[in-house]
Amino acid sequence: MFPTVREVLSLDPVRHGTPRVVAGEAGLDGRVRWVHVAEVPDIASLLGGGELVLTTGIGLPADDAGLRAFIGDLADVGVSGLVVELGRRYGSGVPRVMIAAAERRGLPLVELRRATPFVRITEAVHALIVDAQLTELRATEEIHQRFTDLSVEGADAAEVIRQAADLSGCPVVLENLSRQVLGYDPAGESAELLLDGWEQHSRRIRPAGRTAYDPDSGWLVTVVGARGQDWGRLLMRWPASGELPTRPAGESTPPNAGPPTRLTILIERAASTLALGRLIRRDAEGLERQIHRTLLTALLDHSRPVDEVALRAKALGVVLDRRHLVGVLVRHRADDPAAEGRPEDGQARLRDLSEAVGQALREAKLTGLTSAVDDNSVGALLALPDPAAEDRALSAFASALRRVRLDTGAVRATAGVEPTRVTSSADSARAGGQVSRTVSGSELPRAAASFEVPRAAFGGEGARVANAVDPARTAGGAPNGLIVAAGSGVSSLREARRSLVEARQIAEAARRDRRDLPVFRLPHVGLAGLLHLLRDEPRLQTFVERELGALLEYDARHPREQLLDTLRAYLEQGRNKTAGAAAAHLSRPAFYERLARIARILDVDLDSVEACLSLHVALLALEAVRTP
Repeated sequence: MFPTVREVLSLDPVRHGTPRVVAGEAGLDGRVRWVHVAEVPDIASLLGGGELVLTTGIGLPADDAGLRAFIGDLADVGVSGLVVELGRRYGSGVPRVMIAAAERRGLPLVELRRATPFVRITEAVHALIVDAQLTELRATEEIHQRFTDLSVEGADAAEVIRQAADLSGCPVVLENLSRQVLGYDPAGESAELLLDGWEQHSRRIRPAGRTAYDPDSGWLVTVVGARGQDWGRLLMRWPASGELPTRPAGESTPPNAGPPTRLTILIERAASTLALGRLIRRDAEGLERQIHRTLLTALLDHSRPVDEVALRAKALGVVLDRRHLVGVLVRHRADDPAAEGRPEDGQARLRDLSEAVGQALREAKLTGLTSAVDDNSVGALLALPDPAAEDRALSAFASALRRVRLDTGAVRATAGVEPTRVTSSADSARAGGQVSRTVSGSELPRAAASFEVPRAAFGGEGARVANAVDPARTAGGAPNGLIVAAGSGVSSLREARRSLVEARQIAEAARRDRRDLPVFRLPHVGLAGLLHLLRDEPRLQTFVERELGALLEYDARHPREQLLDTLRAYLEQGRNKTAGAAAAHLSRPAFYERLARIARILDVDLDSVEACLSLHVALLALEAVRTP
């Protein structure tokens, strides 16, 4: 918010004195924090840096050594410039020794060749500073207003990032804890250059503090998270050009190394808006379904006391007290490329699925809370009389859901619904792998992943043909291209969240499983599948960073070595060094030397089974995080 020396020299009171820069021209872009009039040689001890010193020279030393010391003291304290009015002490110009000393230290030295009242200069500069502060205050007010509006409107992350880039004029990047880009706005610059080698570049950006500026890289960084759970970082490059200020001769740090205060406020407000947006999701369901959803969300987020949830559920006719509770999640198995670009179709499909789940519960004579929990899934919390009824109830629910889906297909076919393209089992299998990222299990009711569903799964003529091709889908298998996943049963409403989150995790892992099971349970999920479905969980990403962060940073600085691959080869060969060296295509001495270096970097004993187990799990988790 402070003017530069160059801007001060353009002010009318200064121009009246016909200023001439005689030394330190490279420092004219330094900022003027204040103007100080001085006529004594030891003034440096009274200054704090950033001042523009005005003097007539009447009190300056007469000897060359004294003048050099005077200039050196001003440069050491960090003044922005020295202005000398000619006439009282110096007639035609300042001494050459002052010019040489100022040039050597990069200190702007200016002559005023006409007498000028210093008070007019100080008034003009201070008015300029105050105006700049008011401008900064107005900009800060606009930032607060803009992001308050975004929070109230429930703007998505892309809009928040765009607004941050628009207000700052700087490139903005949102990344998760594994340094993967979640969103960005290049602010008119090249996106390819901005994101090229991002993970390695990001790992070298290590500011101190929750919000801080890293002068070495030129990035302003703040942590994004809410309720004590951090899930990403928001970064803003300043200056926008990516070129850091140069160091004038004699200066140990670049001038104005930090961004303006308003940019720090801006990035923090943007981060809080992103965190808040992740906690808010609006929908347009019926009142009863909204209450169901509110209660499920309350269980998952601990936003309401469980006694209140039980009371409100009982008022809806769902008794949760003294019941055996089982979390269930139903979602489509495969994607439907034809549905891209038509969000209204996705909403209709989700409503159909939600209605089918509710009808299946009624047909199976089961009670529970049920509602859509994300854009593609419907959750349910079943309330059973005793644990012995769990398997029977889940089987009855899956059978009822299969019948409901088939009946829906028959009704649509007789109503004249146009048949859609029938997908083969191979097509469905291939489509099943095309899945976008989801959020962590703790944010189940607000997940925003976009899954697409084959038309054959929605009844009509296509459903009958698909069922004829794959009898398992109409017999004992999953109901018409759906995945039904159930968590472990619990005996208390306080534990219901664990069962619901577990069901969601199982459903995600089952998407990679080609078996057609009526109900997927926890024993069907392996370690790799578990880590894959937890890949967006901040705590898993934190574990990976804690175990492998130092090695990843080393590889980022030494891209030709890639010690992570060496560690992977060693662990995948069961810690057999000879087999690991062969797998890594290295000689045994070279392989042993790399293992020793890895042990030093990570500060672990690679002969320890427990340490290697932890590292192996972290490697599997890293692969899951990096795999879409």
